[in-house]
Amino acid sequence: MSLPPGIEAAAGGSELVRDALATARDAHRGQVRNASGGMDYVEHPIAVAELVESRGGSDEVLAAALLHDVVEDSEVDLGKIEERFGGAVRDLVAALTDDEEIEPYERRKDEHRKRVRRAGPEPLAIYAADKLTNVRALRHAYARQGERVAGELKVPLDTKIGVWEGDLEMLREVEDAPPFVADLEQELGGLHADRLKLRQLSQG
Repeated sequence: MSLPPGIEAAAGGSELVRDALATARDAHRGQVRNASGGMDYVEHPIAVAELVESRGGSDEVLAAALLHDVVEDSEVDLGKIEERFGGAVRDLVAALTDDEEIEPYERRKDEHRKRVRRAGPEPLAIYAADKLTNVRALRHAYARQGERVAGELKVPLDTKIGVWEGDLEMLREVEDAPPFVADLEQELGGLHADRLKLRQLSQG
């Protein structure tokens, strides 16, 4: 895949970003993002990093954006992140990593939301960009598959959307709210409208 211009430029000018991009590509090789219309997984962290780059994120923040899912979804652990990219990137990735030992799903997401909020503005910016990218990808897939897209999710679609609404509420409450909050609100509203329109069409 071709890189977005901002990430291509950042990788060209920063060994840290270039190495993070290579690590993300290796870690997510062969993976497909759920409920994305068949998108190669690595396109997701690249899209998140591109959003963060558009708001002037540092090299460390861009690296963390590229790596934010590798601990959850590959064999790369936080120790390897610290060894290769340093403590600052490691701490950002740690803040953005779900604790999958927490059940049920809603409780795990609530714990993660609170932890990111405490972690400060840089992880919050990546978190908001992550949610915005997720909702956009789901809307794209929903336009093609309708409610069938729910079959690709680990939890019911209504639960997933409810978690995103909780994320949006948290992000609105943060003093000096991170970027992308208005965009996330708009995309979630669009997703609700998409579902309502499909239901109306199915009812004739």
